[in-house]
Amino acid sequence: MTDTPLKLFNSLTRQVEVFEPVHPGEARVYTCGPTVYNYPHIGNMRAYVFADVLGRTLSWKGLKLTHVINITDVGHLTDDADAGEDKMEKMAAQQAQSIWDIAEHYKQAYWADVRALNIRQPAQWTVATDYVPQMIEFAKGIADKHCYELESGLYFDVSTVADYGRLARAQTEEGEGRIEAVEGKRNAADFAIWRKTPAGETRQMEWDSPWGRGAPGWHLECSVMSGEVLGFPFDIHTGGIDHREIHHPNEIAQNQAYCCTNGLDDPRNSGAKIWMHNNFLVERSGKMSKSSGEFLRLQLLIDKGYHPLAYRMMCLQAHYRSELEFSWEGLGAALTRLKRMVMAVEQLKARHAELVSASIEPQAPALSEGWTLKQVQGDDWGKLAPALEKFDAAIADDLNTAVALTALDDVLAAKKVDIAKKTELAAAMDAVLGLNLFGLTRADLRIRPKSATITEDEIEAALARRKEARAAQDFAASDAIRDELAAQGVEVMDGDPLGWEWKLG
Repeated sequence: MTDTPLKLFNSLTRQVEVFEPVHPGEARVYTCGPTVYNYPHIGNMRAYVFADVLGRTLSWKGLKLTHVINITDVGHLTDDADAGEDKMEKMAAQQAQSIWDIAEHYKQAYWADVRALNIRQPAQWTVATDYVPQMIEFAKGIADKHCYELESGLYFDVSTVADYGRLARAQTEEGEGRIEAVEGKRNAADFAIWRKTPAGETRQMEWDSPWGRGAPGWHLECSVMSGEVLGFPFDIHTGGIDHREIHHPNEIAQNQAYCCTNGLDDPRNSGAKIWMHNNFLVERSGKMSKSSGEFLRLQLLIDKGYHPLAYRMMCLQAHYRSELEFSWEGLGAALTRLKRMVMAVEQLKARHAELVSASIEPQAPALSEGWTLKQVQGDDWGKLAPALEKFDAAIADDLNTAVALTALDDVLAAKKVDIAKKTELAAAMDAVLGLNLFGLTRADLRIRPKSATITEDEIEAALARRKEARAAQDFAASDAIRDELAAQGVEVMDGDPLGWEWKLG
């Protein structure tokens, strides 16, 4: 088969481009991580599912991947720009806790969601407070030519770099409406590199600097951490589409200043060759905002009886650059599709185990996260070859996971093919999509809603009695047991084509 060149959409150029790594054989990726002042909502987590698929695809293409995700524990203000309170300081005050304890609690909560969604661990997590000395040195290096000092801190003059705002396509003052006016700023879009602690106040997180005691600006942090770990220029910078308007243009300006680079006609001058952004997850009731107090967390999905990988499936069914609307019906449909795939893989593994024990097939292939296209290219796939071609072409077409999923469906549905090869190919595709089909079981997908009071053992015992009643043609008793279960939130699924006997509603 042919190895389809990997093409990715570059937000900076607004074009789909063939990916050519800065360092041959390597891919260096930086992802804007969370500010750990609250639990992430499921819209936040879409960005990390997208970045995970990108990393898995780069691995599939045989590249040595270095993926970095940052943890912001200082400097991020409540309006994402230069006004308002620090998000971390505000939450610490609200909960009467140390800001360090707040950061640790919500960092662990975020990491739990990462694990639940089967997102691979990056090569490195960079925590902002670990890099403050480097941030001060970075700022000192650009201050003379690109910055000026006001009473409130050190500000970056965006007029000192070429093509400021090209990423956002918003180079007018109207395009920077979220940045509050600060007295003395030269340009409306100028932003804080270092924020001084106001006289008479004390922050829990503050450091000495040439511009006074205070804290770094949010934008500075990502420039420093990405450059320190990956080196400029690196390959790909990812984040949510909301970062495309202010945060990433400001990162780019800092990178240009630090690297003494010129305009953005050459994307490498931005610090990264390619900038990629996933679109929003939309929920019509407005519960995708943490400001509402009650918002959609991954744990809420689990509490309602949905396996977290059903949400990953929901994300994969849409293109990462498309707006995705969340609904409970859509999540239920994604769970059903996941169930079908898990059942197909269970049957495939069982069939392969039978053939191995009968010495008809070779030992089952090692199922790992390390599959590459080259590992599977050399085999004669026979009737499975079109599915492999379709899968590689889809995933190489700017991560078209929706089509890639249908290629996996084709493999799982294939008849009269070599079982070992079918198992191997399905595992290879799953390693890219990250659904953990070879690790999940039917039991794993049957999550008990938090509100349920009946136990699974009680459900199974009732179903066993109902089966006996139906066998004895005592349909009145059978219906009574069904109604009794329904009253406790258990739906008996007679005739379900998936063969799922019950579910908790």
